[in-house]
Amino acid sequence: MLSRFVMEQSGQVSQLAWLDGVRDWQILLTRLSKLSEVYAYCGAFGIFNETSSTHCTCLQGFKPLSTEATLLDDWSGGCVRKIPLQLESNVTRKNDVFLKISDVKFPASSKEYIGPCSQWCESGCQQNCSCTAYAYNAGTCSILEGALLNLQISDGNTANQDFYLKLAASELSSAGGAKHLSEDLVLYDFDGSSNATDNESNTGYNLTRGKKDAELPFFSFTSVSAATASFSPENKLGEGGFGPVYKGKLHKGQEIALKRLSKRSGQGHEEFRNEIELIAKLQHRNLVRLLGCCIEHDENILIYEYMPNKSLDFFIFDPNKREMLDWGTRIHIIEGIAQGLLYLHQFSRLRIIHRDLKASNILLDSEMNPKISDFGIARIFGGNESQANTKRIVGTYGYMSPEYAMEGLFSIKSDVFSFGVLMLEILFGKRNSGFYQCDSLNLLGHAWHLWNDGQVSELLDVVLDYACNSTVLRYINIGLLCVQEKPTDRPTMSGIVSMLSNEVAPLPTPKQPAFSTSRAAKDTDSSPRMTGTCSVNSVTITVIEAR
Repeated sequence: MLSRFVMEQSGQVSQLAWLDGVRDWQILLTRLSKLSEVYAYCGAFGIFNETSSTHCTCLQGFKPLSTEATLLDDWSGGCVRKIPLQLESNVTRKNDVFLKISDVKFPASSKEYIGPCSQWCESGCQQNCSCTAYAYNAGTCSILEGALLNLQISDGNTANQDFYLKLAASELSSAGGAKHLSEDLVLYDFDGSSNATDNESNTGYNLTRGKKDAELPFFSFTSVSAATASFSPENKLGEGGFGPVYKGKLHKGQEIALKRLSKRSGQGHEEFRNEIELIAKLQHRNLVRLLGCCIEHDENILIYEYMPNKSLDFFIFDPNKREMLDWGTRIHIIEGIAQGLLYLHQFSRLRIIHRDLKASNILLDSEMNPKISDFGIARIFGGNESQANTKRIVGTYGYMSPEYAMEGLFSIKSDVFSFGVLMLEILFGKRNSGFYQCDSLNLLGHAWHLWNDGQVSELLDVVLDYACNSTVLRYINIGLLCVQEKPTDRPTMSGIVSMLSNEVAPLPTPKQPAFSTSRAAKDTDSSPRMTGTCSVNSVTITVIEAR
């Protein structure tokens, strides 16, 4: 016997059988499904309401495609916009608005992305011609494209996520709950207040209003461009792997620094998002403050507090400027960096491994207080996680620990190694990878030879005027403990802070540093020791695999 199932628009499901005797299909079984289970019963942009006599209504800003059909309770045609979106029309451009939709079951056909804040999600929907609505929840941005189907009024038994429906700007007056990209925009003073001025009312989002956990202020590209005089070359401070860095000034006089993601950058949106997600949640006097971001069209810009003394490498590797760093200032910088790392490893809400600690990522404020910056490749560790492995090696040669550079293994001890390299560079005023005796691979190897010969103080920066030789040796000892070959031999940052603050406690004897094998050791015993100089340039690794 042949049979078939037929579903009608009403939701009625029938099983029919072919009877040869009458040569026709006869109904064997009929089942009327719940109307709420019928796919797209109310059509596009229609909302189903189980308790309403009409069952279907249109979303605000929409009207039935066919009034005649809906009078016959046929909503299969769905609803259409009363006013086209600006991206769909030729009228003078105005930003679209977003209407908050609550107590409606969110469609399951969305695309999901990881995003730093709800405004990042809104901006993405605004710039996507196909996007009709978005939702943001716990770091996940859900984008709905095309027609919205199967919308249902909540039955009150299940929790539903609010979402935002894109409407034409002219719907704003009738859509009381709508929010607009130019609405609620205030200039952040970043001192806990938010006072808008006439000229700056469109400068950034106040994302902290009514929320327990503050999100990141969002700046428009117009305000960012104005703050930097259209990214004038005179305001350019430098350029890194992320892109150019500019100095800017807000209308009220606050100085800022802006990192603009370059289209040619080896880094990208992943690092940009990582920086926002991490540093926006961190607060410590030895970490740089992220004031906001700009995500508009192809522009991705990070806005920081301005550091008038630039970065540490600007001083310690310059023959003239490093004279400005006396012994007390260098110790102050070392201790500040240690406190910042200790916070990241142990006391912050997130347990973070920086992975790219180096002199150029230490910024200095007007009082020479160090601020750790550049969290683009940092990683969060879980509560019981002690190390991780990656095939994507990122960081800077000369500061990488051996287990990370060679095996992709990283942990808090990887940061400790980088700190040790940085500490020795500050004390000696020389790069780890630079010009040294050719029987040593780098500064670590050269320092190790002099340490064993009891002559390590000869390597100290000649411009230093230090008072106590035992204090100098203690700091060098701590630096060498940090750069030992095995991670288990290196101290933790809490141990390092304790050693730096306690001048009388005995210190362990350091073992041979990593990457310090003598070139001369590879030659025969009869080979003469070379006394010339050689060069190994510092190289930053952004990524070693294709994207």
